[in-house]
Amino acid sequence: MTPADRSRAICATLAAAVMVSAVAAVYAKHKSRKLFVELQALTAERDRLEMDWGRLQIEQSTQASYPRVETVARDKLAMHMPDPRGIEVTGR
Repeated sequence: MTPADRSRAICATLAAAVMVSAVAAVYAKHKSRKLFVELQALTAERDRLEMDWGRLQIEQSTQASYPRVETVARDKLAMHMPDPRGIEVTGR
């Protein structure tokens, strides 16, 4: 192999390496942007779900309050407090 052929082979190899490196850089940048968009979407969904969770906790505390349970028991279920004479306490 002559020095000129050797020089061309090295130049071609380096050119191919530069092209592969450039394509890899473009791919990495594209993948990075795609993942960032996905991260933003997931963050927005997490924030929405946290707001829903907070709203549901408030709703649960409202629905489970003693006055509300007593009102529902009296009005909708027609329940009433038993006569104190009819209550019997037993030991263990």
